[in-house]
Amino acid sequence: MEGDEGTVTRLRIRPARLATLGVFALAGLIFWISFNTAHGTDLRTDSSMLRLSDLIQERSRKNAELDSSAAAVRSQVDRLARRDSPDSTETRKLTGLEKDAGTRKVAGSGLTVTLDDAPPNATAQIPGVPEPQPNDLVIHQQDLQAVVNALWKGGAEGIKIMDQRLISTSAVRCVGNTLILQGRVYSPPYKVTAVGDQEKLNKALEDSPAIQNYLQYVDAYDLGWKVDERKSVSLPGYSGTVDLRYAKPTG
Repeated sequence: MEGDEGTVTRLRIRPARLATLGVFALAGLIFWISFNTAHGTDLRTDSSMLRLSDLIQERSRKNAELDSSAAAVRSQVDRLARRDSPDSTETRKLTGLEKDAGTRKVAGSGLTVTLDDAPPNATAQIPGVPEPQPNDLVIHQQDLQAVVNALWKGGAEGIKIMDQRLISTSAVRCVGNTLILQGRVYSPPYKVTAVGDQEKLNKALEDSPAIQNYLQYVDAYDLGWKVDERKSVSLPGYSGTVDLRYAKPTG
């Protein structure tokens, strides 16, 4: 710039250069904060961070404890009711309703169906069948539901999956290869146990189109399938709530 005292050179910082310097400064600040927070450790694998799977397992354990506690209280209430009115019409009616609702223990002959994922390194067992995709090697919700539906159709007096009794409002849900049943989480192998006439139960399993489809995957990719007949089976009564939260009688 020309002036009375000669030529003077003045440095000008362009806006673009200023913005670049700001970005580098901000990045450095972020890196420093991350390092200081982690103290040199990997934030993704820090053992202090509660993993979602741990939280789910803990909630499942808590739900099991609550179910057990509720069952004990219900049993105590039932004993007191029968003690006060052992032969009343209401007591006999209540006993019949409890049996229909699945809240009373049931025992007799029956069978257990076991379903399991295929081995992780499973390959096609039949010539001409394509190699399996990961989705072909795990038990799905529809597979478990097919077994339950067939057993009901075969006249089952009661059914349980794993250690839980099923009732009319029970929902079988799977997320990936994990079963979520009435607030509790299970992993394969899955065991479905029914009390009833063994011949009729077996016939219902054999006649189910959905199970016939599943058995094709058993043959092709080595998915687990086993049916064990049992002379004596005892199923616990359902211990959860039986109240309908989102429904009410009409009229």
